[in-house]
Amino acid sequence: MGTTGQRLDCWQESTCVVCPAQVLGLGEFDVSDRPGPDSRYEPEIGYRVNVHTLTPVCVHPYRVGLPVGPYASAGKPVPPITQQPPAPSSAHLELPEDATDLEGWLIATLRTADADAMASALRRAEAIAARRFPARDVVAAMRRVLSVELTHD
Repeated sequence: MGTTGQRLDCWQESTCVVCPAQVLGLGEFDVSDRPGPDSRYEPEIGYRVNVHTLTPVCVHPYRVGLPVGPYASAGKPVPPITQQPPAPSSAHLELPEDATDLEGWLIATLRTADADAMASALRRAEAIAARRFPARDVVAAMRRVLSVELTHD
């Protein structure tokens, strides 16, 4: 679906606000398996970068719909984006240390919940997140996530 450099409109809603996919196109950023010490948010440029290469990096492959890969840093060809994004890994189900990763964690939590257990999964996620983050951060992340997740099939 698309060529290198093409930015996908769906990324505006389906990716984190600190994701390079918000402003860059296919092949212009790498995809990592999860947030961690090798990636950090750079407020001056508005997205995450790899701390070693300074390459823009998305840390939620299940949100951007691409498998992990060095697309920008090593020129790995971008595969076609499928309708069904990769499933969140178990690492994505661990509560993050940083509030900027709260959205990704919430989405991973909801995408792995059974449809009939969605309400209880949401309540549980809210309670767990509230132990670590201020209520305003939890509510803001939940609003953004639900506005996107409720529109998916």
